[in-house]
Amino acid sequence: MNLEEYFARTGYKGSLEKQDLETLTDIFQHHIRAVPFENLSIHCGEEITLELEDAYNKIVRKKRGGWCMENNQLLGWVLKCLGYDTSFLGAYVFNPHQNTYTTIMTHLIVKVVIDGKAYIVDGGFGVSYQMWQPMELVSGKDQPQVPGIFRFTEKNAVWYLEKVRRKQYIPSQNFSNSDLLEKKECREVYKFSLEPQTMEDFRFQCTYLQTSPDSLFTKKSICALQTNDGFRALIGWTFTETTYNYKENMDLVEFVTLEDEEVEKTLKEKFNITLDRKLVPINVKASYTI
Repeated sequence: MNLEEYFARTGYKGSLEKQDLETLTDIFQHHIRAVPFENLSIHCGEEITLELEDAYNKIVRKKRGGWCMENNQLLGWVLKCLGYDTSFLGAYVFNPHQNTYTTIMTHLIVKVVIDGKAYIVDGGFGVSYQMWQPMELVSGKDQPQVPGIFRFTEKNAVWYLEKVRRKQYIPSQNFSNSDLLEKKECREVYKFSLEPQTMEDFRFQCTYLQTSPDSLFTKKSICALQTNDGFRALIGWTFTETTYNYKENMDLVEFVTLEDEEVEKTLKEKFNITLDRKLVPINVKASYTI
């Protein structure tokens, strides 16, 4: 594993000497625009492990993506190698359909401290809740980004992340009530504490999320990639492309339903992903919104 190979994968050509917020943001944005958030291994008969070398080989050498335990572990390794003060935290994801947070700590995020200020770096959430910039860890402050307004709120040592989105324009009325559309303008994303975690703390979750019939990740094949002006996603056979701020305070959300033979081609053309094994797409109606 080496940093030059990682940066060739993401296309980053900036400074490797500075450990400042500007450099961190640049490295982070190159990652989320090059590396998809995806769980396709589950639907190709491949096992996802917690080993850093496996995440590196998959993302860097095979030019795949990954979920939070792969993307954020790799990002954390890169930043630590560059001299950043980093640690891992664990989050509980909000389920909008049940209007509650998960009872299992399933989401891995990275905390980075620069000049005494703490930031959250999360390159592994995907779709419309993917932050585009590191977020300063302060309570009650609106932090506007291109995807929308993000905000942390701290209560009794628990931190909550929420996002306010714009209005949505959906040209295809067939999808106006899709379960893939976020209905609320302001929604909770996840909650976490500042207690440091290790990758071992995610051992059970890594197995559970890719094997349990109750897991979102066994119910849906997901691939999402941030673009310069929005993001694109393939969930089951549904390809969506979102353009942020298409009109004043409005996002454009376009949907297309693919045929089986179009799925592989779309992964290659829109996400630069070529799979080693046959993908079996799936999209069971469940608690997942973009």
